[in-house]
Amino acid sequence: MTTSFSALDWRSMSQEARDLGLNNSVAVAGSTELVAGWEQRSGAIRQRFPEHIGLQYGPRERNRIDFLKAADNAPTLLFIHGGYWQMRSKEVFTVVAEGPMARGINVALIGYTLAPDTTLDGIVAEIHAGIDHLAGQLPALGAADEGIVVSGWSAGGHLTSMALSHPKVRAGMAISGIYDLEPIRHSYLNEKLKADEATARRNSPMMQEGGSLKPLSLVVGSAELPLLRKQTADFAGHRAKYGLPVTYEEIPGANHFTILNEMMSPGGRITTLIRQLFERTA
Repeated sequence: MTTSFSALDWRSMSQEARDLGLNNSVAVAGSTELVAGWEQRSGAIRQRFPEHIGLQYGPRERNRIDFLKAADNAPTLLFIHGGYWQMRSKEVFTVVAEGPMARGINVALIGYTLAPDTTLDGIVAEIHAGIDHLAGQLPALGAADEGIVVSGWSAGGHLTSMALSHPKVRAGMAISGIYDLEPIRHSYLNEKLKADEATARRNSPMMQEGGSLKPLSLVVGSAELPLLRKQTADFAGHRAKYGLPVTYEEIPGANHFTILNEMMSPGGRITTLIRQLFERTA
């Protein structure tokens, strides 16, 4: 890890600078059109794989999983969408399944209740409930019953790190995630999250002593906002400090949105890292 973020401190920023330092939609020109393109491509993919769409894992409307089958007895990746825990949906992100499925990996995408309709604690609990349900259904779905690799982008990267403790999770692939929620709590994003200090601490992997011994791959784009690059670099250092298995990479030239091209492509770097996680935990 060659990039130093030691001089970057969100506490010393003005409120405006801190808010802009976390606002990916403002930072990336054309991001709205890019996401709309993902959604269109995602709809076409779901039409090709309609058999296991909207599997209910809990009582709330968004407690659903879409399961896309690559092959009989194939391993399964669970993808958790982003949107700062308060926007977007799994339906936007079906397109990320293209890379892993081309490599013989089933892909499931999980929905969850958004803030302010639930809390961060509630969202984390829903993810764990969804993993319970999916793991129990793998044999009936014709998938390998050998545990799940979890991946997620942005807020989904945070939820990936929080899912590592689940007994049915074998490894994690976190993309451009948030691992210390204190700067989030002191930004515009907390208007809907309504997280207090205790909530932020409970749900911040960076604030825990130690962590899961399962392998975790961390990636972030070199063209992302500095506060977000720092989040990933700091969390990689945190895991290394405690002797926990971790890899860290910056994807050259990628911003917060274009980084997902590395998962949509069968030969993309994120797809390759996912394959390696399955191989390491076989």
